[in-house]
Amino acid sequence: MSKDKKNEGKEILEELKELSEWQKRNQEYLKKKAEEEAALAEEKKKERQARMGEESEKSEDKESEADPEDSESAMEESEEKVASSEGDKEEEEIEESGAKEGEEQDKKLAKKATKEKPAKAKIPGLHILRALTILFPSLLLLIVSVYLLSPYATMKDIRVEGTVQTTADDIRQASGIQDSDYTINLLLDKTKYEEQIKSNYWVESAQLVYQFPTKFTIKVKEYDIVAYYVSGENHYPILSSGQLETSAVSLVSLPETYLSVLFNDSEQIKAFVSELSQISPELKAAIQKVELAPSKVTSDLIRLTMYDTDEVLVPLSEMSKKLPYYSKIKPQLSEPSVIDMEAGIYSYTVADKLIMEAEEKAKKEAEEAEKKQKDEEKKRLEEQQNKLEEEKKKLEEESNRNQTPQRSPRR
Repeated sequence: MSKDKKNEGKEILEELKELSEWQKRNQEYLKKKAEEEAALAEEKKKERQARMGEESEKSEDKESEADPEDSESAMEESEEKVASSEGDKEEEEIEESGAKEGEEQDKKLAKKATKEKPAKAKIPGLHILRALTILFPSLLLLIVSVYLLSPYATMKDIRVEGTVQTTADDIRQASGIQDSDYTINLLLDKTKYEEQIKSNYWVESAQLVYQFPTKFTIKVKEYDIVAYYVSGENHYPILSSGQLETSAVSLVSLPETYLSVLFNDSEQIKAFVSELSQISPELKAAIQKVELAPSKVTSDLIRLTMYDTDEVLVPLSEMSKKLPYYSKIKPQLSEPSVIDMEAGIYSYTVADKLIMEAEEKAKKEAEEAEKKQKDEEKKRLEEQQNKLEEEKKKLEEESNRNQTPQRSPRR
């Protein structure tokens, strides 16, 4: 049986050799390897036989009753089994080695086949670049055209933030944004729309913020109200820009404390707001009322009435420079006073002011009475002179009439 299996293994190897030239070249290597393995197997077989002989001799010494023929037959059977098992192992090893070699050879051939495949024709990079320079702008133009023709091109969600004195509709109207305007125009002309929003005199600054895909937010900062022009019961806001609001506010909406302005000349209001912005907030909050008080020397003199009943006379053009000295003078005043900053800086009490005003009033009344008396005297003299002239004319007329009849008889 073992010999038949060996012959079959050899036939299989011969068939494998006929499959490819590479297997033929490896035939010698496989044959040598098989011979070496067979030699090793024979050596192992001899060693085993020697061991078994020694064991059998030992067993014969111990078992005197055993039959020598049975021992020999057992030995032969064991040798045949060992030989058959070794032969089977050799055949399996040969088959495995042949299969492995075949697989390796097939892999190598497959790799060679893949390597030997014809290379594809490569497109030059210059042609690809030229194609991209044409395709990309064309694709971009197509996308833009489709977008502009779609309703999404004019779709806008406009919101307004930061309004207090104005409304969102006022800001939208000032922006000039129409429903038909393209969204992309708002992005490209953002500065133009921001300037248009600032055309509303309440708006100090405006920012148009875009949020994908169609949301726009107009962030507005309004001018502060720094004072109110008071005319009777009406109060008109004066903004930090110097602008005078033309619409009066209700008395309910007025703050608890505010600065009242008793003149409405636009240039003077702008100058006052400009000077007011340069003084400290504490000093600004102490002013209750401002009015014009021009003198012979200073035409732009104003009177500031403070909440503590003090009064300050200061030129409008020098208010930001001189008014801060009031904070240093105030601690030295023991009673309501007038601080005159028209020429230099000095103070006097309100009582002194009343006395001065009374004296000035009396002086003025005396001057007016004297002027009136002079006017009356002058008028009386003029009347007397007119009467004398009239009498003189009458006398001349009478004398002329008397002379006329006397001449006629002589003729």
